[in-house]
Amino acid sequence: MIVERLQEDISSMRLMPGSRISEPDIAARFGVSRQPVRDAFSRLESMGLLRIRPRKATEVKRFSRGEIEKSRFVRAAVEMEVLRRAARRCVAADGHELDACLALQRKALAKGDQLAFAQLDYDFHRAVCGIAGVPFAFDVIHAEKKKVDRLCMLALSREDRMPQLIDDHARIAEAVKAGREEEAVEAGTVHLSRLDATIEAIKVASAAYFEDED
Repeated sequence: MIVERLQEDISSMRLMPGSRISEPDIAARFGVSRQPVRDAFSRLESMGLLRIRPRKATEVKRFSRGEIEKSRFVRAAVEMEVLRRAARRCVAADGHELDACLALQRKALAKGDQLAFAQLDYDFHRAVCGIAGVPFAFDVIHAEKKKVDRLCMLALSREDRMPQLIDDHARIAEAVKAGREEEAVEAGTVHLSRLDATIEAIKVASAAYFEDED
């Protein structure tokens, strides 16, 4: 529970990059001893969300340009193949599933619910993996997407991004339902590129959120 709660706090930007957290404070928050907190910190460090420094304060990990580039490359490679397979395999019931995902996203948009939309974004990509017959591919997409979720939340909060992302999902869904592989890949590529300009803008406006890298 500690890992999941802290992961959510970090991903949703309730704990900002560079924020300091301590074992005693977290232990008091959850009413546990320090050992389970220490274990949770270790897991979160392995997930790339915390930076544990001996004899210094533990920090929420800042963004790494190199890690972001690597994560997005891996995700794009996997997701493009998923889209090709989904377009080849999609049947009527699969199309209804994609339509249902989009309907829920539009409800989140109407409510201005960014957290709900973020989860529904995961659900859409999970559904596409299922249609493609490679549900295990979502494990990779999920892991890589988690690494940039904080940037996505910044983008959603600073810009009116939800309508654009829903339009992207709708174009992907239509191409998949129609069996148009390359059109699905093109729509997916555009979708994944949406964060590029935001990353550059955040680097300028919030340089302190990024690690110093040569």
